[in-house]
Amino acid sequence: MASDLPTHDHTDEDKQILHSMGYAQELFRGMRTFQNFAISFSIICILAGGINSFGQGLSSVGGASIGIGWPLMTGVSLLFALAMGHIGSAYPTAGGLYHWGSILGGRAVGWITAWCNLVGLIAVLAAVNAGAYQFIVSSLGPVIGLNVDALQPKDPTAFSIGIQTVAVILITLSQGLFNHLGIRLTSKLTDFSGYLIFFTAVALTVALVAYAPHIDVSRLWTFKNYSGDPGGGVWPKTGNMTYLFLLGLLLPAFTITGFDASAHTAEETVGAARAIPKGMIHSVLWSGVFGWVMLIAIVLAAPNMDKAAGQGSNGFSWIMGEVVPSPARIALFALIGLSQYLCGLATVTSASRMVYAFARDGGLPWSSRLKQVNAKYRTPVSAIWMVSILAIAFTIYTPVYTTLAAVSAIFIYISYCLPVGAGLFVYRRSWTKMGPFNLRGWYPVIAAVCIVGCIALTYIGVQPPNEKALYVIIGSVVAAPIFWFGLERRRFAGPPVGDLIAKRQTEIARAEEAVGE
Repeated sequence: MASDLPTHDHTDEDKQILHSMGYAQELFRGMRTFQNFAISFSIICILAGGINSFGQGLSSVGGASIGIGWPLMTGVSLLFALAMGHIGSAYPTAGGLYHWGSILGGRAVGWITAWCNLVGLIAVLAAVNAGAYQFIVSSLGPVIGLNVDALQPKDPTAFSIGIQTVAVILITLSQGLFNHLGIRLTSKLTDFSGYLIFFTAVALTVALVAYAPHIDVSRLWTFKNYSGDPGGGVWPKTGNMTYLFLLGLLLPAFTITGFDASAHTAEETVGAARAIPKGMIHSVLWSGVFGWVMLIAIVLAAPNMDKAAGQGSNGFSWIMGEVVPSPARIALFALIGLSQYLCGLATVTSASRMVYAFARDGGLPWSSRLKQVNAKYRTPVSAIWMVSILAIAFTIYTPVYTTLAAVSAIFIYISYCLPVGAGLFVYRRSWTKMGPFNLRGWYPVIAAVCIVGCIALTYIGVQPPNEKALYVIIGSVVAAPIFWFGLERRRFAGPPVGDLIAKRQTEIARAEEAVGE
């Protein structure tokens, strides 16, 4: 559409908004509305979380986890996207969540939001890349002659963990390199990723339905206890079906995350105040719809639900092996693996922009280095490589995919909830400036539901066998006030406000000249 093109008038307006908030246009602003949507859609990637976490859903209460649980959690995610779109339309800056939290809730809320978002995004990247490796080995390994039993034993060994670590290092470093080379290249890859996800999800759905031995739609609302051994040990044995159903919500909760990428790339998007809410809302909506249809097809295609659930985390691969002929199965596996790789690449983009924005206000160690933008590629190269290295380190700390997924979902949604909650308390009080996308009187209602949803998700995410997620949460709760009151409260100034914005104009001009803006 013509309105999506990066016209001179739009870029001037975007730059003026950025200047009014005290920031320079250092990053290259060339992303269109579709590209802003595509980066969030690529990070959500129903072919990554939806498939790699499939066992977390199926091995809880069976088909009802997909038929009922998926749309339920998707609805909660959509409410977050609406509330965040409302805020992002008013404050379209890179690292949006941190900036929103600071403006609406004060420096402390912004600082905590930034750290939660950073930990969540690092965990997302680690989980995506570890999941991609595990998926490729389990699905394509037998085709190319790999010893899958040695690479993915039931109880991880030093050998299997070592090989996975090396593979994740290579995957992550290559994603960092693509990001280093500029947003033009990255945007082309995420554009391609968006189309690839749509095509592969549709092809997978058609293949599963076409080759399904029989169709029993009642599976989608049938509850059955697959905890313990009947579910391949994914969840500990329990007789509490409500609790088990809640655990299954981690499947959609982890999958539909990362849509804040539309806000993180705001300073690279033309017409950001309008594109940000569109990107977040549409990426959640279409991921929810296509993901639900795809997962329904997987459930309906299973020759036997008990046997499928008994495979645990390998349930999807088992169903594919039983139903879809080998040539089509291999082709679909290859497309899914590529989609998962591009999901990680888009996550590096999002996380590095968050680091850049936080460092620009002095919020991180070595901020002077991390906020630098390469004049040739117009990308925050130091931030890109810091994100890549931290994701690798996180994978070494806990190579278990389910724990990585739980940590990422918890911290991401906490970082979503903090600015949304802060906005609830100051809405139409100190916060009176709204953007083109305005929920009006619905914002307080939606924000309140988001807060309840975040509390519930945090509880679910720290349950066994994800105790390490609980340790990370406890450590963060203890460390945050110590660092804030002991150091950061006096040191960290937060985003520029008042007279400081006017004083920065000369500095802004120099920064833009340095990168050729």
